[in-house]
Amino acid sequence: MLDKTKNPARRSLVVNEFTNSVLDPDGPMLGPVEDGGTVIANTAPGCWGPMITPSLRGGHEVTRPVEVAGAEVGDGLAIRIRDITVTATATASGHDSSPEGFCVGDPYVAARCPTCDTVWPETHVEGIGQDSVRCDVCGNPVKPFEIVHGYTVAFDDTRSVGVTLPKEAAEKVGHEADHYAALPDGSHQHSILNYAPSDMPGALVRMRPFLGQLGSCPSRAMPDSHNAGDFGAFLVGAPHDYAISAEELARHKTDGHMDIDAVRAGAILVAPCKVKGGGLYLGDMHAGQGDGEIAGHTMDVSGSVTLQVEVVKDYPIDGPVLFPLVEDLPPMARPFSAEEQAKGERLARRWGMETLDPMAPISVIGTAANLNDAIDNGLERAGRLLDMTVAEVRNRATVNGAIEIGRAPGVIQVTFLAPLARLDAFGLGDYAREQYGV
Repeated sequence: MLDKTKNPARRSLVVNEFTNSVLDPDGPMLGPVEDGGTVIANTAPGCWGPMITPSLRGGHEVTRPVEVAGAEVGDGLAIRIRDITVTATATASGHDSSPEGFCVGDPYVAARCPTCDTVWPETHVEGIGQDSVRCDVCGNPVKPFEIVHGYTVAFDDTRSVGVTLPKEAAEKVGHEADHYAALPDGSHQHSILNYAPSDMPGALVRMRPFLGQLGSCPSRAMPDSHNAGDFGAFLVGAPHDYAISAEELARHKTDGHMDIDAVRAGAILVAPCKVKGGGLYLGDMHAGQGDGEIAGHTMDVSGSVTLQVEVVKDYPIDGPVLFPLVEDLPPMARPFSAEEQAKGERLARRWGMETLDPMAPISVIGTAANLNDAIDNGLERAGRLLDMTVAEVRNRATVNGAIEIGRAPGVIQVTFLAPLARLDAFGLGDYAREQYGV
């Protein structure tokens, strides 16, 4: 029974507060929200905006974590993504470089002004362009990142497509950057639209919004963009305040930073709980992205999100599981049609089998410093989740699935048809039934 005498759990919660780009389990959480309750959030752009805002201590600007009533360490949070809506009318992005001298070890985490040597300096914007962000202390440009080749893109009113802009139009947008970016009131970042890049004008792009960050709070204070095995590897032995060991990274991270394009409206994500209350957080909405996010960044946007969250007791692995939309599944991992099932059952009887094991799609996330190690991580997690050997997971992912790349250098999905009875054994079978009608 919920304790209604103090901080009663809410059926719904509106989130409009952001972190300073650090996910801290010792910081105050919002909520709590009921088990089964709804979270509505207005999210700020990730990546480029925070990357050019030196006072932020990570590569993104995510929402403050939300406590979920009844969630304990060792449980999971099942998150139904009810809606994702882009509110920005334009954004900018591109491939990056990190100029010498503008950071202490990691430009995402510990930006510095090389002129006055202030770490995490407060800054302001003067004009537009790549020298527009300036130190409040000494007035000189502070740019932990530069755009090597970039673009500004404006979206249509239906948020279905965008077009990349020529120089004059990109500069017009840059002079009203916060307006076009639709930055939430609580956001602290400078909009990347101030840079006004225009190296790729006239390209038509599709919009297919999803969340690059969705998950649970790590059990140690960690820069938000580094809450994954690949970016998190940059923290190992780092020269700044957020340095950790490889063992600590594995123990504390929750892999909320996935950049997997299937984490979109209609999907169900299950995240591990490593702190009491889970600490549901989200952010880094992307207007669209190809697998791998090979440029390093994509179209980061402000947007509104509606989630429903419930507790999964005794969740058996330390990373996320995704139930994507059917159209986002690789062909070999899609549920069998009634016709295929009937053919299979006739074939099975011909060979002396009474029935075929019911199967359902599942996508287990793996992360590591590189893609090969991330695949191993995903395979091992899938084996633990389903109580099967890694060799069997390999076979099932080969004949009934695929390995998909979420983000280079090290986020993958092991997606395959799994025995429904194994999913039932760990409390996940009904999510597969809900999602796929199996």
